[in-house]
Amino acid sequence: MKKGRKKSARQEQLQEELDRFIPDREEQQQMMQGLYQGKPLFGESGVFTGMLQKMVNLSLQGELDSFLKEQPENTDNRRNGFKQKQVRSTGGMLTVNTPRDRSGEYAPMLVKNWERELTTGMDEIILSLYARGHSVEDVQQHLREIYGVNVSNSVISSITDKILPEITEWQNRSLSPCYVVVYLDGIYYKVRENGAFVTKVIHTCYGVNQYGERDILGLYINESEGASSWGLILEDLKRRGMEDVIFFCVDGLRGFKEVLETVYPQATVQRCIVHMVRSSTRFVSDKDIRKVCADLRLVYQSATMEDAKIALESFGEKWDKKYKMIRQKWEEEWDSLTPFMDYSPAIRKMIYTTNPVEAVHRIMRKVTKTKAAWCTDKGLIKQLYLTLMYQKKSWNKVAFNWKSMQKELIEKFGERYAKHLQ
Repeated sequence: MKKGRKKSARQEQLQEELDRFIPDREEQQQMMQGLYQGKPLFGESGVFTGMLQKMVNLSLQGELDSFLKEQPENTDNRRNGFKQKQVRSTGGMLTVNTPRDRSGEYAPMLVKNWERELTTGMDEIILSLYARGHSVEDVQQHLREIYGVNVSNSVISSITDKILPEITEWQNRSLSPCYVVVYLDGIYYKVRENGAFVTKVIHTCYGVNQYGERDILGLYINESEGASSWGLILEDLKRRGMEDVIFFCVDGLRGFKEVLETVYPQATVQRCIVHMVRSSTRFVSDKDIRKVCADLRLVYQSATMEDAKIALESFGEKWDKKYKMIRQKWEEEWDSLTPFMDYSPAIRKMIYTTNPVEAVHRIMRKVTKTKAAWCTDKGLIKQLYLTLMYQKKSWNKVAFNWKSMQKELIEKFGERYAKHLQ
């Protein structure tokens, strides 16, 4: 008797659970009959397909209920029928009735307006793995070992291709009208082209807008890093709404300064000090390198322009006999090396080097360093974009000590800068 009572209690519990999901007892019986008859669980005539469809539609109704409850008391927003569409699922095709509200503000979460597929989360897993630098083969192996599923190359490519419209939209989005500083730099990768591996450059544009917000403005793939390529990129940035740039920070690419001044004539061009130090000490012996760098540091860390000139003269007196070309090179590039000296230490730190965009490149290299080459330009762009979006918190933030810098910018540039704050 004790055993029978336990069985009865269990049956009652199961019936309660079943009633929660399928209140209609007749529907329950039909499902059970289908199971006994050996019908498939899922598919067009699957036993559970109807239940899944009902659960999805009920969930969407619940979403709208919650949305309407959060509306202000004085609103006249309310239900306004529904929109029907066919959605693919692991259980077969479902008829989904997406409820609508009168104001058109409600956006469903379970099955989004543009979605035609009810996913199980596998897409997100594949995109996440791809964003971490895994190759298609690596993704296949991971899914097989962890989830016990075999996914073909074409399926993985198809899933990652879903983000291509998102990339296109991101690459063409509108930009802020004013950027305080824009960093421009390139990073090189190997890509297969016509049966051979060729070197391609990703031009990275990274900026700080008028509110101190950091953002990647775009990734552009080209055959080489030339001034003409950068000119086309600058024109594209201007087309997307970037009207004015106060500072550009760039490396020493020949013709770069002239191109920048053509597209943005008001901008101040600051050559990266770190790049300059690397370039000018390339042939310094190992025994002298630390001393030479320390003496150059006295130049670019000087409090004033006059102090910097005196420090450079002192550098020449000490090192001209062994490395005369260093002082000569700094004197030739002096006008593009010293604009940052007209500002406070906070702004100096922000504009004297391209290190911020190189930090973005380090994020990219971290997940791409183990891969020798990519099969297509598209594959490379997909992986870099996903990598950066998954690590957005690392580069998408407000510049440190921005309020004090903003005050100085208003004092220095007046209406040119202030008008973009309105």
